[in-house]
Amino acid sequence: MPFNLAIFHSDPNSPPLDEDFLAQQLSLAGAEQAVKFERLMSYYRNDLQDSAALPSRVDAGETARPYMQAQEFGLPPRITGFRHDTFGAIFGGDRVENIRRKEVVIENDIGWRIDTMLHYLFGPPVQIVSQADDPALREQIDQAQAAALAANGGPMFLRQMALFAHVYGFADVVVRMPSPTPLPRSGGGAASAAVGARSLIFELVEADRAIPILNAEDYRKCDYYVQHFRQRDNSVDAAGAERSLMVTEIIGPRAWQRYHDRELVAEGENPLGEIPVVHIQNLPRPFCYEGESEVERLTPMQDELNTRLSDRANRITFQSFKMYLGRGIDNFEDRPIAPGRMWSTDNPEAGIIEFGGDPGSPSESEHIDQVREAMDKISGVPPVAAGLVRDRLGNLSSGNALRITLSALLSKTAAKRAVYGAGLERLCELALTWLNAAGVLTTTPADRRVQIEWGPLGGDLLSHAND
Repeated sequence: MPFNLAIFHSDPNSPPLDEDFLAQQLSLAGAEQAVKFERLMSYYRNDLQDSAALPSRVDAGETARPYMQAQEFGLPPRITGFRHDTFGAIFGGDRVENIRRKEVVIENDIGWRIDTMLHYLFGPPVQIVSQADDPALREQIDQAQAAALAANGGPMFLRQMALFAHVYGFADVVVRMPSPTPLPRSGGGAASAAVGARSLIFELVEADRAIPILNAEDYRKCDYYVQHFRQRDNSVDAAGAERSLMVTEIIGPRAWQRYHDRELVAEGENPLGEIPVVHIQNLPRPFCYEGESEVERLTPMQDELNTRLSDRANRITFQSFKMYLGRGIDNFEDRPIAPGRMWSTDNPEAGIIEFGGDPGSPSESEHIDQVREAMDKISGVPPVAAGLVRDRLGNLSSGNALRITLSALLSKTAAKRAVYGAGLERLCELALTWLNAAGVLTTTPADRRVQIEWGPLGGDLLSHAND
């Protein structure tokens, strides 16, 4: 069924929205985009899956474990026993004949590095302070902002928003006000404004749902914001299968629509006169809506690290145990090998040859260390930032020594605070705009200015070192 976009065309000041172009964007933002973003999140989490669920694809060897990990996608077929010819599913692939699954070792360096970035960015408490001129209004705005943020998860919401941006490269938040809900009107003081602010919804959008319709002349301007995703219906059909709906939501500066399976189910005017979406890029990426993903930057080196760790594990497995070759001794394979055991034979040519044992491989260890150092450079997160202090770092008891060691991470965190701070300011501005449009808290654009006050850069680690 075709879209009915008449509500967007009723206002001559609204940007044009072509139905054929919208249908094309929905078709392009399908499985390929979903797989890309799913892979980025899976590399961060390193999900597990029971290998028994893939009996036709996995030929488990003696050293194989009964589960598979998401980061195995980047390992060569000689280790996993199957290959990926495309960017396809996270797990599985085409089985390689005559190759058994080997010892797989995954050290998720991506996960702990991103967790460390999030801790440095949103670990210390963040204060949002109104810049309104009227002291009484400032108090109302501060309490309203605190109530709205607390109702949507508080610090956990900020951390989840930052996690999305670090993994996907960007984070989008749709600010909503449920229209049927009765709200207290302005004049009731700070407590009344806080009650109304709790009704605000900060909807964090999954990356594969977002389809921004960018301005043809300025990629930084979004003409329409579209969400397209499959939603559970919490019901089953006659065959017992779970039902779902394909939801398409279009938000414009003057109006909005919602479709279920291409059927229009709701529409209305947008009283704000602007698209209530906060867009945050993790790292700048010119001429693109998405920013730079921390996971995508680290993935090649993560695959190299996992490959070398798996190779070393296989070498150790087969060389760390001594093996024996018996010549001219009857039933040698049945004789136990233990201290105090004696064997006898009449064969003068008999003998026992010992081989195996792990002689060590310095070049292998050096290569693994160099891969980890490369990941330090790419991410800007050294191990000491997560609490791992190696002997070669020396005495890091002073704050200055730690700042030098953490200079890359601190510089990146400072740059991100500017970007994420601007996003939080935009979030507060939209929240106050909604409250003003609903008559809950009357403000002017000048009253909606806020200041983001961050905690100390480096958190408790540097403060303790200074003590």
